[in-house]
Amino acid sequence: MDFGLVLQTDPPASRVVSLMKRAERNGFTHGWTFDSAVLWQEPFVIYSQILANTTRLKVGPMVTNPGTRTWEVTASTFATLNDMFGNRTVCGIGRGDSAMRVAGRRPNTLARISEAMKVIRALGRGEEADLGGTKIRFPWVGPGAEVPVWMAAYGPKALKMTGEEADGFILQLSDLYLTEYMVKAVKDAATAAGRDPSEITVCVAAPAYVTADDSPEALAHAREQCRWFGGMVGNHVADLVSRYGEHSSQVPGELTEYIKSRQGYDYAHHGRSGNPDTRFVPDEIVDRFCVIGPAEKHVEKLTALRALGVDQFAVYDMHDAQEATIDAYGRQVIPAVNS
Repeated sequence: MDFGLVLQTDPPASRVVSLMKRAERNGFTHGWTFDSAVLWQEPFVIYSQILANTTRLKVGPMVTNPGTRTWEVTASTFATLNDMFGNRTVCGIGRGDSAMRVAGRRPNTLARISEAMKVIRALGRGEEADLGGTKIRFPWVGPGAEVPVWMAAYGPKALKMTGEEADGFILQLSDLYLTEYMVKAVKDAATAAGRDPSEITVCVAAPAYVTADDSPEALAHAREQCRWFGGMVGNHVADLVSRYGEHSSQVPGELTEYIKSRQGYDYAHHGRSGNPDTRFVPDEIVDRFCVIGPAEKHVEKLTALRALGVDQFAVYDMHDAQEATIDAYGRQVIPAVNS
């Protein structure tokens, strides 16, 4: 199993680079960041520094979207980084929750994501792409270049499209039941589309917090540090409930039931521990969606995820133990999972 580190690009950028270097030293293979131009610093500028200061780490957004940048600019940025540092980028893409809403826009449609994925992938390979009637290609992209495009999804239509079109699937939660359910939906869609489902990389992304023991006090602190995640996922779940209804057979209740007492969301606290808008998230959801507890509990859950077809676990490292979590994974978790 591969391991990734997910960070927000809070200033100073030098700290983001430092944590990514630490992650590579500890056996992580991927470095991911949020991509929301108003809330955080521009990630693609920082990627160049991460790549220059590491040797193997692959980088990318978790996730970008097709609305805040024109598609040829996104593709050119990835292709330029790959030309400078080798094929060490992955384009994670989704509807654009915070990036679009903070700027007063609605998240993108699936149709727009589909079109953007085709353009970004083709241009990143040096192939021709159609920009709504204008065909272009990058004459400077050499042979062997590639930009894999991984799609973030929860809902039935998005999962189907991921299986039909994306190179990878990003699932932002680590609940075992929901992971099995959604990975199956993606792979079934791939098979129905005539694709080899084993060629779709599956990445589960969730907060991880390694505690010294499993005492009530230690677990309570870990939950409070990770509760923000249920609020972030809740934004996407609220959209699904609005679209399909509260008790739709198309969306599992294991995903939707917990947001009944949700009362809105302020993006000023997005993705941060102590977010006051996530008090509605119960401990059960924190335990299911995140990975918390002593190192052996992490190994146990990640081993179970791997058995469900997960190829990478990406650690959301937004809490008060960033370095400690990276180091604990390097010393105890990654070697045990991959032994």
